[in-house]
Amino acid sequence: MTIQWTAVATFLYGEIGVILVLCLPFISPLRWQKIFMIPLWSRMAVFWNKMFLTIIVLLIVLFLDAYREVRKYSAVHVNEKAANVNANTFDHIQMKLFRAQRNLYISGFSLFLWLVLRRTVTLLTQLAKRMTSHAALEMQVNDATEAAKKYMAENEKLRETLSEKGSGKMRESAEEATDEKLKKEVERLKAELQKMSNALQKANDEVTAVKKQSEGLKREYDHLMKENERLQDGLNEAEDKKEL
Repeated sequence: MTIQWTAVATFLYGEIGVILVLCLPFISPLRWQKIFMIPLWSRMAVFWNKMFLTIIVLLIVLFLDAYREVRKYSAVHVNEKAANVNANTFDHIQMKLFRAQRNLYISGFSLFLWLVLRRTVTLLTQLAKRMTSHAALEMQVNDATEAAKKYMAENEKLRETLSEKGSGKMRESAEEATDEKLKKEVERLKAELQKMSNALQKANDEVTAVKKQSEGLKREYDHLMKENERLQDGLNEAEDKKEL
């Protein structure tokens, strides 16, 4: 194995170890956030994006090179097998093909795990921030609840004090408020009664007008019936005269 592929294989093993450590259940995201906030990591965070993209480009180049080697030796392997060459040459080509396939797998898994590692770190950081904000919200809710209980207790004490000292004044004010409410209710009922009386009077006037119209229509109908009978009698007499 050459130096570059030894480095890629070492990088792959390191990625596997780091991902396994990040997935340990007993290390919380908050602890990982504290580790990421160490000054050394803070300094490295400035160059993190550039380093990430650089490693991505290198791994893609190595992956494409390994894929090219696999295709080349696969074609040579088929041609040599068809040509029935000697065993040493065939074994040499087989070895080259095996190395190319191994390099392809190493570079491919390294590229994949590098993306997974980046995503894992991002999710751990986001989860830690959410947990921190959730804890802060819980503290605010608890503080608000305690303050509300305190204010309710003080309000209850104030009510008891006022009821003891000013029960008479409060009773008088309550009676005045009740009388005022009753007066307003009576005024409202009078206004509604007046409105209903006006509506009833208007309805009666409309009924009277409709009755008058119906009586006029009845008289007109009777008049038309009489005219119709008179004309019918006239026609009957005229027909009788024609027959004579």
